[in-house]
Amino acid sequence: MRDLKNKLTSNKNTKNINRKKVKGFGYQVLGFGAGGAVAASPAAANYLIVAGGGGSGKAENPSGGGGGGGSLTSFCTPACTVTLAVGSTNITVGAAGAAGPSCGNRTGGSGGDSSIAACSGTVTASGGGGGGGTPGGGGSSAGAAGGSGGGGAFTSPGGAGTCGQGNAGGAGAGNNPNSANLAAGGGGGAGAAGTAGSAGQGGPGGAGLANCITGSSVTLAGGGGGGKRDAGSGAAGAGGAGGGGAGSKCNSGAGTAGTVNTGGGAGGSGLQGAGSAGGSGIVIIRVACAPADIAVAPGCNSLATHPGGDKIATFNVTGTITI
Repeated sequence: MRDLKNKLTSNKNTKNINRKKVKGFGYQVLGFGAGGAVAASPAAANYLIVAGGGGSGKAENPSGGGGGGGSLTSFCTPACTVTLAVGSTNITVGAAGAAGPSCGNRTGGSGGDSSIAACSGTVTASGGGGGGGTPGGGGSSAGAAGGSGGGGAFTSPGGAGTCGQGNAGGAGAGNNPNSANLAAGGGGGAGAAGTAGSAGQGGPGGAGLANCITGSSVTLAGGGGGGKRDAGSGAAGAGGAGGGGAGSKCNSGAGTAGTVNTGGGAGGSGLQGAGSAGGSGIVIIRVACAPADIAVAPGCNSLATHPGGDKIATFNVTGTITI
């Protein structure tokens, strides 16, 4: 019993020994934690994908506005997020739809598709449809289908939009190729359909959609306005909010091109006007709790940090995001 009592008795020296042991153990834990490397892991990301806008047609008579690029977003819809793999993920930004050719049916070119090739599956937005043109000798071409459809020319209908991505274009107006009242329809936008032309009035392009994935509201993928034949009363169609170009009338030249990196459709031309190009698309990715070494390429794409800490990658051209 005496030996046991002595072993349980604390003295000054024993306290010092115990403290040293506790302190030493603490240092070992800290050292182990500080030396451990944190492995990268796949990251869930929100996105806004906008395809290229459609071009407008070459016209003997008014041409229809190009459709806005298809628009897809997961922002505020967490079930639709994509998973980015460790390493590089390919991002495609859709090209602008070309102006309609000087011969042929003269419908504007469709915009290019935009996509994210995520490990959880590729998500693709369809390019906007080209606006209809009017070849010589009468007749006309309908607006092309796309993310949003292009506007029709003369008596032709607008193109259909892709469900969940965009809306249809408006039809052309008038039944006499020599009538001063001929007017074309506006291209559809991601948020609204294009308006049909009416007597002496080009149809406005459909509005795009607003999104605040960057922290500030931005509207993208508007349709182009329809052209108008006569220079007198009435106007060509206005471009839809979100980069859609305005239409033109009579011999005042081509319609306004869609705005770059908005997916806006091109404005239609007036009498004997040239076609115009749509606006290229854009892809925005927002990653919560992103690793510090996230990067985008090439250099004309950008990476920013939201005040809440999320990383926001903006792709103006095709490139990669790397984790």
